[in-house]
Amino acid sequence: VGPIAGKTHQELIFPVVAPDPEKSSDVKYLTYPLYAGGNRGRGQVYPTGEKSNMNAFGAVQAGQISEITSTEKKESNITIISSDGTSTSQIVPAGLVLTVKQGDVVKTDQPLNIDPNVGGFGQEETEIVLQKPAR
Repeated sequence: VGPIAGKTHQELIFPVVAPDPEKSSDVKYLTYPLYAGGNRGRGQVYPTGEKSNMNAFGAVQAGQISEITSTEKKESNITIISSDGTSTSQIVPAGLVLTVKQGDVVKTDQPLNIDPNVGGFGQEETEIVLQKPAR
């Protein structure tokens, strides 16, 4: 289901089509577990392939952070210099809290910001009882 607006859809109802035990001997009158999960839209990727600002951004190369500056859009521009002297600049979108500072040594793909996605997934577990309607 989705994508749908979270503010107007706090609760979802899923239709369940139950098999008929009278028509199939493989189906029994029992209690069956039901699991449902959903992501509230965090951690998305734009159609262009760029991450949204709801992601953890990892270092594009290993090395030492030589400079962290702020752009006009309030983004963080992080410059990393590798052991062979290669310099790479990387943008972390505005609004994300950095976990690194100038002088830190980072590994490739090491998170540069606090992951804002913690708790973005919800899951519910319940059970459904398949019983005779005449009961």
